Amino acid sequence: MNDSGKLVLAVDWGRKRLGLAVSDPTWTLARPLEVMTHISRRENAERILKIAQDNNVSMIIIGVTYNDNHMPTFNGRSAMRLLEEIKNSGSIPVAAWNEEGSTRAAISSRVEIGSSRKKRKGHLDSIAAAIFLQNFLDLESEK
Repeated sequence: MNDSGKLVLAVDWGRKRLGLAVSDPTWTLARPLEVMTHISRRENAERILKIAQDNNVSMIIIGVTYNDNHMPTFNGRSAMRLLEEIKNSGSIPVAAWNEEGSTRAAISSRVEIGSSRKKRKGHLDSIAAAIFLQNFLDLESEK
């Protein structure tokens, strides 16, 4: 599904911040990109589409959380509304991705590399986005 040299952008939705991560051109590795402050759904979608355009992105994935019945949680539904806004505002394909556990994994990764407690309290949003983007890339490489 790799669109020859184009990147994938992942968005970790949050009420206060949105974490962004991008793939490399080979769709092998994910890396944190930036953390955006939440403004409004429309403005967030416009900024995400601008970042996608600036980074030669061919696909956007939005992290969604699901409950035990495989239905989006309250936050997951908010992420889905952002997905729809991006889809309706641009021409880049957008898909939902189960981001369960990505924030916990981001915290664990900081512990593993020996970050101080103070640094671990920092914004993990872009790291969480990179973690679920890496999961997506790994699955795509198996196809």
